Amino acid sequence: MSSTLKSILIILGILIIDQVVKIIVKTNMSLYEQDPVMGNWFIIHFVENKGMAFGMNLPGNYGKIILSMFRLVAIVAIAFYIRHLIKLKAHPGLLITLSMIMAGAIGNMIDSAFYGLIFNESTPYQVATMFPEGGGYAKFMHGKVVDMFYFPLISGNYPEWIPRVGGDS
Repeated sequence: MSSTLKSILIILGILIIDQVVKIIVKTNMSLYEQDPVMGNWFIIHFVENKGMAFGMNLPGNYGKIILSMFRLVAIVAIAFYIRHLIKLKAHPGLLITLSMIMAGAIGNMIDSAFYGLIFNESTPYQVATMFPEGGGYAKFMHGKVVDMFYFPLISGNYPEWIPRVGGDS
């Protein structure tokens, strides 16, 4: 099997699993609900991310569009880089890793582009419905990204001297 085909299969496989799991979580869990999978080591914890990593977002009406355009540019750049590495006969581990990153980027782009159109709003009191009557909660490219894998590797409290979060878990 060629490196190109392996990369494509990895991207498609992860993308399909990613979207199936996200749809199951979104249509069966209310926002912030959590279910332990492996004790306290691995937990499915449903949150939605409005923007970038760690919940950061670009402000204003065009912030979400700018972020989506950046995601598209990043996806294209990763694709070209993978293609370049395949031509150089790069180590399979590097190709697998970049293929996994690309699958995650495409999955987040799908969430952002379409989830606002095909789901109603997820809240702590309401499980979302797919294809609700009356349409979704946001327009094209303004959806939220579903995050659900939580690995609480570190536990403890913030030092008391840290503003706003001092003493919190």
